[in-house]
Amino acid sequence: MTTAAHPWLLNRATAHYPLADVDEPQLMRDQFPYSEIPKTIFDGVWVAPEPADEIWITDTTFRDGQQSRTPFTVEQVSRLFDLLNRLSGPHGIIRQSEFFIYSSHDREILEEVRRKGYRYPEVTAWIRANPADFELVKQVGLKETGMLTSISDYHIFLKLKKTRRQALDAFMQVVRAAAEAGLEAIRCHYEDVTRADFWGCVMPFTEELMNFSQKSGLRIKIRLCDTMGYGVPWANAALPRSIPKMVFYLQREFGIPSENLEWHGHNDFHKVHINSLTAWLSGVASVNGALLGFGERTGNSPLEALAVEYASLTGHTNGMDLTAVSDIADYVREIGTPVPANFPFVGERFNVTMAGIHADGVIKNEEIYNIFDTGKILNRPLDVNITDRSGIAGVGFWVNRELQKRGKPALDKRDPRIAKMFEWVETQYENGRITAISPEEMAELFKKHFDSV
Repeated sequence: MTTAAHPWLLNRATAHYPLADVDEPQLMRDQFPYSEIPKTIFDGVWVAPEPADEIWITDTTFRDGQQSRTPFTVEQVSRLFDLLNRLSGPHGIIRQSEFFIYSSHDREILEEVRRKGYRYPEVTAWIRANPADFELVKQVGLKETGMLTSISDYHIFLKLKKTRRQALDAFMQVVRAAAEAGLEAIRCHYEDVTRADFWGCVMPFTEELMNFSQKSGLRIKIRLCDTMGYGVPWANAALPRSIPKMVFYLQREFGIPSENLEWHGHNDFHKVHINSLTAWLSGVASVNGALLGFGERTGNSPLEALAVEYASLTGHTNGMDLTAVSDIADYVREIGTPVPANFPFVGERFNVTMAGIHADGVIKNEEIYNIFDTGKILNRPLDVNITDRSGIAGVGFWVNRELQKRGKPALDKRDPRIAKMFEWVETQYENGRITAISPEEMAELFKKHFDSV
């Protein structure tokens, strides 16, 4: 087996990181005191991360995303998968999507999306690290699966009730089975990696995996799972929380190519997006996310935010259809899942101004208060919401938007008809109203004063 034929293989001969098979769990109370907020320690050691030559996104909406909500129906998954394919574009910016394969419902969903024949996202599985689960992968005939790979002592000792060596041996049993079954790749999901003994457990386990990859020819990917959101984006923070440092040492010591590294974050400390971006900039090719940030507890990286970030980092959309983002949000609302109104890119008010001074600005030029051309890029034109703070400028903007739809020229906000509409709005709030003026009310008001338009 040569590295020329399989570029992910490594030329490794000797072990440098023997497993520290401790008797008691190392819970790192200096960083994770539990009775206090976790501590961010800066150790004074800087690393120089190098971004991957190519980056992409993977999807976990139908795996981790489903752990936080009522399970999707087959029809719902089918529709969302169509939209994911549209968003991904022909070059596979959303490269893969992972699915459960346990129940008959899971397998019905799997067959539904596979029969579509899309190249992207590629359908993959997720299993626990035991031989019985791996048999399911063989039964459904997938080329790649992810495997839950508990890596911190919190999980190994406190959840699995094993030692590090016992856990590692159990994981390797499934990895060997994957190689024997002829799978193209297996993803080891390093669960809770940002709370793990990096030098005593993460590095020895990685070394054993990389040596096995070289001998067997099995492609092994490492998914770095920030299961509790403890990761931080700073290169001079201490391990195991520093994302740049973690990626730097994995690549420096083992030569793991960027395409075999993946990041999976959670938003427990409001860092899920910046941590995902940091992983990309640190040398990880693939970042895992879910539509609208669905996921356990506080959720995963919002996939639509990753798509926008990809375009920002690379300077182009590379074939992505970002208008699919708005259709995804509309469909999610249609099936009864609430979307926070102020959620970036998908919330109903993410580009809606309610302040009169802002509305006055967008009348002059919408670039003043809109992040980009949301009408062109997301099919979500800038809008205003009429409240007691909108002022006559807000009413004027609303009117001119309606006139534009009819191919009519814009009016000055001092137009007497606009003034009459604003007078009605003012009266509503003088009489004690506290809710916004609805679109239906504004439409009736427009019809009353502009019936000839």
